[in-house]
Amino acid sequence: MNAAIDKVSVYLGMIKFSHSVFALPFAFTSAMLASSGVPELRKILWIVVAMVGGRSGAMGMNRIIDRKIDTANPRTRGREIPRGAISVFAAVLLVIVSFVFFVYAAYMLNPLCLKLSPVAIAVLIIYSYTKRFTWMSHFVLGLAIAAAPLGAWLAVNGSFAVEIIPLSVAVIFWLAGFDVLYALQDIDFDKEHGLYSIPKRFGIGKAIIFSRLFHITSFLLLVANGMIFKLGGLYWTGMFLTAGLFLYEHSLVREDDLSKLDIAFFNMNGYISVTVFVFTLLDYIV
Repeated sequence: MNAAIDKVSVYLGMIKFSHSVFALPFAFTSAMLASSGVPELRKILWIVVAMVGGRSGAMGMNRIIDRKIDTANPRTRGREIPRGAISVFAAVLLVIVSFVFFVYAAYMLNPLCLKLSPVAIAVLIIYSYTKRFTWMSHFVLGLAIAAAPLGAWLAVNGSFAVEIIPLSVAVIFWLAGFDVLYALQDIDFDKEHGLYSIPKRFGIGKAIIFSRLFHITSFLLLVANGMIFKLGGLYWTGMFLTAGLFLYEHSLVREDDLSKLDIAFFNMNGYISVTVFVFTLLDYIV
């Protein structure tokens, strides 16, 4: 029994299951906007299945595609595939099963979600290759994560609407902003191995400025989202808190002190996505 639990923990570690807190709250936020309230339970269930399946498949593919890079990088050589805790074959099986669940969830939601599921999978897979040829890879990852609010909107409504664009683009800039900060850890490694990122292309100081500009853009789009959907005082309270979280996140990272990157990356961005979701929910139900 303990061995099985340990194995499951290893797989969850490989796909960074705990990081689901980044994208899932934005999917729920979008679903509420599409429903003008709390969606029906069936929709919520299949959105969760789609999110978990798509993200697990994407992370598994990333670990498979990047396994040689991860082995060479001192920061990542302790990951599950490089250290031999999970074989490439087992990781491939996980990816296949995950994407099968993703497609099935799309089928259970509506025909449009099913038709677009191969496109979503393609974007999720392509991201892992972009760091090999463009410093815009941060935005490709943002586009992949923005599939969460966009997909949730389509799941509830079964059709596209321009109203959801500001929230989706806000997620792109939010993700790109903190992924730039995350990439600061690997700037020397990227230079040595010919990989691409904004920190490598522009240097640490300018990368931090870019990250701040991306997050300002993200916040302004979240404000626009509230205006478009005519959200009330509780949403704007959430925006006030979100602004404070953005400011605190960037106060932790300085060109001459990157020691608090983990706090800025893992904690603050999880708090930001959850804050947007919780105060949108409260705005609808209170």
